[in-house]
Amino acid sequence: MASPSLMAQQAAAKARTVLVMGDSLSAAYGLSAPQGWVALTAQRVQQQKPGWRVVNASISGETTAGGASRVAAELKRHAPDVIVIELGANDGLRGLPLAQSRANLDKMITTAQGAGARVLLIGMQIPPNFGRDYTQGFQAMFKTLAQTHKTAFLPFLLEPIASDRANFQDDNLHPVAAAQPKLRDHVWTQLGPLLK
Repeated sequence: MASPSLMAQQAAAKARTVLVMGDSLSAAYGLSAPQGWVALTAQRVQQQKPGWRVVNASISGETTAGGASRVAAELKRHAPDVIVIELGANDGLRGLPLAQSRANLDKMITTAQGAGARVLLIGMQIPPNFGRDYTQGFQAMFKTLAQTHKTAFLPFLLEPIASDRANFQDDNLHPVAAAQPKLRDHVWTQLGPLLK
């Protein structure tokens, strides 16, 4: 009979995988890792979707260019059935050209779909610092990509918490621990149906 550790390895090998590629909002910036919405999602998956696991490959400060450069290696390493792409906020905060961000996200989506993964694209909104055209173009970019590639889509990660300053750390950018379950529940509306 196989040893318990071998059986655990075999079970892990058979588990279907959700890969999250995001920035600090998914990397639990300023919190302990288990407090972040991705870790909370992994707990829910363990309870409600046996046979699935969540891998968090998010990096604080990550841009769409970073994600586009890493996506092929992450797909090869984890062979995910579902990939969650939560990138773009750092591009927007730096005022990077929208065409560049769009091309990077497009590459991530097409690479993931080419590897057989279902995609959940999570959109972001940014403050109006760079003017209305840029702000609106940034927001619309995610919707257009989701429609073009027929991906699952969540228009704005922070939607359930954005209106209350108390939900954010002192930097006004990163959610506090108490807000993370709301983000988990918000993402779950689109992620849950993909885990089939």
